[in-house]
Parts: sequence; C-alpha cells; structure tokens
Amino acid sequence: MLNTLTKSKVKTEDRLFATLDPASRRLKFPRDVEAILTDTVGFIQDLPKELMVAFRATMEELESADLLLHVIDISNPQYKEHIESVEKILVSLKLQHIPVINVLNKKDLLDNETLRNIKSRLDGIPVSAKSEDGLIPLINAMQAAVEKHGSKNLSGDPG
Repeated sequence: MLNTLTKSKVKTEDRLFATLDPASRRLKFPRDVEAILTDTVGFIQDLPKELMVAFRATMEELESADLLLHVIDISNPQYKEHIESVEKILVSLKLQHIPVINVLNKKDLLDNETLRNIKSRLDGIPVSAKSEDGLIPLINAMQAAVEKHGSKNLSGDPG
C-alpha cells in the first residue's frame, strides 16, 4: 500500500517477518498538503524475543504519529481476531488516544455481498492496495484527518 500511495519501490513480500524495519515516504495529497507515511511491521501476538528489537522500532514510530492506519486483511478468515489483537496492543502501549482509520484491504478478493456485510460491521474504508484508483477513498479520508488535526506523521500497520 505504501508503494502505491507514494509511487515508491519499498521491498515487499507476502511472507511473515519479510520486512521488519519501518519505511517512511512523503505523500502529497490532492490539495497540496504533504505528510510522512510510515509503514511499520505488523502487530503479532506472542512475538518471538529475537524480533522484539524490530518491534520496538515500530513502537517508536507509532508514539510520534498523529494518525494510525490499521490495515486489515479482510480476505483473511481470522480478521476479527487480528483486529482485537491490534486494539489490545494499542491500549497496552497507551496509543489509544491517536486517531485511527481502519483500512479494509483486499476488497478485490471478496464478492460484493461479503464486502457489504463486512463494511456494515466495521467502521473502515474498503480498498485494494494494488490499484491507485482503489485507494482514492482512503487518500481523501487521510487528507481530511491531516487537515483536521494538522498532522504530518502517518503510520500504517501492514496488517
């Protein structure tokens, strides 16, 4: 999603722990507002101790964020459990005061009825990270949040 939003080429892999370091890129919104978008390592329950250093780097990024993007893979049958896990982690890290946009990713992998049902249950923006056009509602919501809060730092959890 970071690559599509910022037209960059940050290394990505669909594999657990493939990318552990936060990556930041500048994002220019349609109305000439700029922000820094940071893609962090995703939250994982019972994280192995050897990966805690990378996770701590993520936490430092989140502490200075003005807005969090909670990227939820809605094609994953366990997405509800993942949401609960992330919400518990945010509370335990005392980050619940930071505004959150739920990003309902991979809408292109669901049929229309399933997508409608999920969207009606979750407060979020359905997107397909593969397509820039599919991200326009998210870009608009991010710009509105940036303008409302005067934000410059946006952090996204890759799910």
